[in-house]
Amino acid sequence: MSDPSAATSQPCRRPQRILITGASGCVGQHIAAQLYRESDADLLLLLRDPAKLTAVPAHDPRITLLVGDLRELTPHAGAIATATRVIHTATAWGDPVRAQQVNVEAVKQLLSFTSPEWLEQVIYFSTASILDRQLQLLPEAEAYGTEYIQTKALCLQQLEVHPLAAKVVAVFPTLVFGGRVDGQGPFPTSYLTAGLSEACRWLWLAKWLRADASFHFIHAADIAQVCVHLATQPHQSNPEPGQGAVRRLVLGQAAITVNDTVAQLCRWRRSWRPPLGLDLQGWLIEALIKLLRIEVNAWDRFSIRQRHFVHEPVSPPERFGLVSHAPTLQAVFDVSGLPHRGLPKP
Repeated sequence: MSDPSAATSQPCRRPQRILITGASGCVGQHIAAQLYRESDADLLLLLRDPAKLTAVPAHDPRITLLVGDLRELTPHAGAIATATRVIHTATAWGDPVRAQQVNVEAVKQLLSFTSPEWLEQVIYFSTASILDRQLQLLPEAEAYGTEYIQTKALCLQQLEVHPLAAKVVAVFPTLVFGGRVDGQGPFPTSYLTAGLSEACRWLWLAKWLRADASFHFIHAADIAQVCVHLATQPHQSNPEPGQGAVRRLVLGQAAITVNDTVAQLCRWRRSWRPPLGLDLQGWLIEALIKLLRIEVNAWDRFSIRQRHFVHEPVSPPERFGLVSHAPTLQAVFDVSGLPHRGLPKP
């Protein structure tokens, strides 16, 4: 499916000042780097540690660093008010109090500091985990979700009725790869890419197992492609059918099964995979959880029951007339620097 606005959109002529929160993170740096290369916009980069900014030149005249915590935005209120676009990637998880402050309260304050007359668009980052197949909010996200899931669900509900709702594009990344397994290169390594080395260590066991489950994935560079496209085109009312004022875009490539993922990893690592394996039925998973004394919460159990985290439609770069940087897992393994044999050197 193509973007309904791709054919008619024209580049923005108004001088752009784009605010990026979480600008030192994996996705934030990919977005900042692409905007720096492919636009003439001034970039306002909100981050806590400037030393972590490696993908763009911090002292370039087009770049302004707003150093501070998202929970303490008042010192930057003046700069925020000058933004024509906001790309809000920053998030928090782990601590329930901090998650509420960052994922809900700070979003309200951020939007309150923008100028309604000057602001054209907000690209708000959520997570595909809170949506069902039809991109509707999962009731289980509120009932069983972790503090991260619950606060993301709450914030989406609040954005839907916010006075700026018509200017909001909510993006829901699926599983995100980014950076390199060896930690080298200009971009930070995402948690998923960092986990590839650990996955290789357990490949000897995983190749004997089979699981009825599927998911989407996307590379941070492809998330950036979509966001840069949206941020450099005139904003318009939500063109997606069956949605409210806030446009919802699930960012991901075509769904892939867990079994195919293991098979592709075996091929990449040149490891033999048996034609038959042990089917991981629900009762067996529960038995392993008890046997290995694995701690699982209510959201974990829901995810085990759900199994297929797939969505329709998903929005890879091709939906906007672009070409994906890493459209397949093989491409992900390649750009991540995952070696074919052995493990990355420490």
